Amino acid sequence: MSDSPAWAGSPLTEPEDFDIEVNGEHHVVTCRRDTPVLYALRGDLGLKGTRFGCGLGQCGACFVLFDGHPTPSCDLPVWAAAGHSIVTVEGLATDGRPSRLQRAFTEEQAAQCGYCMSGILISATALLQQEPDPDEARVREALDRNLCRCGSHGRVVRAVLKAAKMETP
Repeated sequence: MSDSPAWAGSPLTEPEDFDIEVNGEHHVVTCRRDTPVLYALRGDLGLKGTRFGCGLGQCGACFVLFDGHPTPSCDLPVWAAAGHSIVTVEGLATDGRPSRLQRAFTEEQAAQCGYCMSGILISATALLQQEPDPDEARVREALDRNLCRCGSHGRVVRAVLKAAKMETP
């Protein structure tokens, strides 16, 4: 009889190589297939902008653009990301220059503690890609899944509306 638990040899626990595209670059990460993309981004790729919030995909702190859609990376397994495009908050900048949305957030001082801002920026980016000139109600609707405790929602909405009016660099 082996001292190993019954599940120790299951395919779920054996590390595998996964080819994932993050911010336009291909990376190979070696991990268990059920590892959340969030862990691969932060631990393997060193992209710390995406944050762990609730761990249940409900707060928005860990949102990434997954094929252009805001998606919680805390409950997205690495195996499901293979062959898809992922964009993190770091990937919103172009040639090291902040995106118009990132600039507007800075100008409007939209962040207070900033913990949830990466997820909010991701959701707002998806909105502006889909709808370049949203009204206030549409911005609030698009950001509804992003939870924030610091009360900066008014500044966030103003920043998104401002970014919609800015020219893309």
